[in-house]
Amino acid sequence: MSSSNLCESPGCNLPAKLQCPTCRQLGIQGSFFCSQECFKGNWKTHKIIHALAKGEAVDGKKENGYNPWPHYNFTGELRPFPQTPIRTVPDRIPRPDYADHPKGFPLSEQAVKGSSQIKILDDEEIEGMRVSCKLGREVLDEAARVCDVGVTTDEIDRIVHEACLERDCYPSPMNYYQFPASCCTSVNEVICHGIPDTRPLKDGDLCNVDITVYHNGFHGDLNETFFVGNVSEKHKNLVKVTHECLMKAIEMVKPGEKYREIGNVIQKHAQANGYSVVRSYCGHGIHRLFHTAPNVPHYAKNRAVGVMKPGHCFTIEPMISMGTWKDEMWPDKWTAVTADGQFSAQFEHTLLVTETGCDILTKRRNETGLPHFMDKM
Repeated sequence: MSSSNLCESPGCNLPAKLQCPTCRQLGIQGSFFCSQECFKGNWKTHKIIHALAKGEAVDGKKENGYNPWPHYNFTGELRPFPQTPIRTVPDRIPRPDYADHPKGFPLSEQAVKGSSQIKILDDEEIEGMRVSCKLGREVLDEAARVCDVGVTTDEIDRIVHEACLERDCYPSPMNYYQFPASCCTSVNEVICHGIPDTRPLKDGDLCNVDITVYHNGFHGDLNETFFVGNVSEKHKNLVKVTHECLMKAIEMVKPGEKYREIGNVIQKHAQANGYSVVRSYCGHGIHRLFHTAPNVPHYAKNRAVGVMKPGHCFTIEPMISMGTWKDEMWPDKWTAVTADGQFSAQFEHTLLVTETGCDILTKRRNETGLPHFMDKM
């Protein structure tokens, strides 16, 4: 999940440090150039972006849309909207090592990158994970209360951010490899890592909200896909089956089980219902590190390494799509979308392997424990 800035003048692609000041003011992501010469030479075409963002006339025609990447061919109907500046976290709240790194590098993660050794948590670490996951669940429940028609994903991000601070948590996504928000909001054809912006949610949308909180040195990670207004039956079924894929995978988690078997269970159920499983993004180990071993693919016949043992802590987070399993990435270098523009859904839990099975650390604390979408089925 990393990003680097290259000059956007056609054919240049040199490292860039200069950003268009007007784009920055309008909240347009990107717009980097290697020099004033490149910026001035590209001005005639570049300034069209400003007009689109302001809804001004372009070549005599009024444009109501906002498109920071005029030459990008979108796979579906969703379009980016302007973003607000990244939020701030008070110094009193403990922060992960990447929070203040200029490029958002998680140095502690990078130190063990490539290792397949899976950490076994001790009792103190397990308790730390239970607390962070409980708080993460509370934050996601706050987001669920406001996810509705007319609400922007930026407003959801604000609610999430404030809920984190109220619980003395740092929102883990913030500045992780320079991610510019406090949570991920993935709408319709967005598979994952959608950046919150000022687009109001529409009747019939699907909106996944992915929360991770960092509390007293531990990350708690979960997500759910929510119905926005009146959702079509075909999209409701996609969400239902996606949740079933997660729960069927969780049922098999126990000591001695191979991590590679998780994908077999998920893909079997997804394909039986006519859906595909995204392959580019996986579940992962989590504790003091945001992402670490084990790697947990959700597709069949994968080559994941490792056997589950008591004290292992990891996520399962299947992304299930209506059409192709293939994905593309928007030019923001974060937003992953389905290659055919069809809808995708996702659910995630953080799990702890126990002596007899597993504990779902991020489950809902109510009588049923069912996800929020079940309230609208």
